[in-house]
Amino acid sequence: MENRKSLLNMSSINIPDTKFSVRIPTVREILEDEFTYYNIVSSLTASPFQYMVQLDDMGIDFTTVTDYELFKMIFLVYAKSDLSILFGDLNTSDFGMFKSESNDTFLYNPNNRIEINEKVYNDLVDTIRKINLLQKVKYKPGNESARKYLLEKERKKQKRNAKKKQEPYLEKLVIALVNTSEFPYDYDSCMDLSIYRFNQSFKQIQHKIAFDNTMIGVYAGTVDVSKLNNKDTLSWIPSK
Repeated sequence: MENRKSLLNMSSINIPDTKFSVRIPTVREILEDEFTYYNIVSSLTASPFQYMVQLDDMGIDFTTVTDYELFKMIFLVYAKSDLSILFGDLNTSDFGMFKSESNDTFLYNPNNRIEINEKVYNDLVDTIRKINLLQKVKYKPGNESARKYLLEKERKKQKRNAKKKQEPYLEKLVIALVNTSEFPYDYDSCMDLSIYRFNQSFKQIQHKIAFDNTMIGVYAGTVDVSKLNNKDTLSWIPSK
């Protein structure tokens, strides 16, 4: 994904060579139903490793599925619901699975002629991850025993989590940042920040606090600069 314009000054991002664009919602918009928003975002950007239990229940070995193949399955499920917070007025319910002349499957909307092939998929999910400060999760077990162990471990984890009440993420983060001296917004003013701006502020504040603590240790003589593996900690402006 390439964006020459700063995302700080954008409300949507066009996916190259397509009519597809991804909205950058505000904090206010997401807080109206943050559980649904983050469920959509996490699902569309998921890797087979993160869906190992669901795939196993379908009789599919998660190690044999590509990220794009999983996306095609998940997207068609969510496409029937309201995805306007991500894709604006695009009618995603018209998407279906099609086959190319070479027998490859891809997602296609015949009404507006939008195709989601693997390249478009990669640009799309990279964009969603960047907006929401998400990291790509990629892991493959070294052997069959490791695969079975991970699967059983994840199955138990999901059973435990199913009994827990889902906690709001963004709401808690807003409360935490508003009550942090480094964050210059109050509850009302931060509502109109795009989620990208909000996330970048959070990232910067985290880095600044870590930098300040490191410098305190350096001046106090409890931190040896020569032993710091990440030189990024010596600057209050992160390199990435």
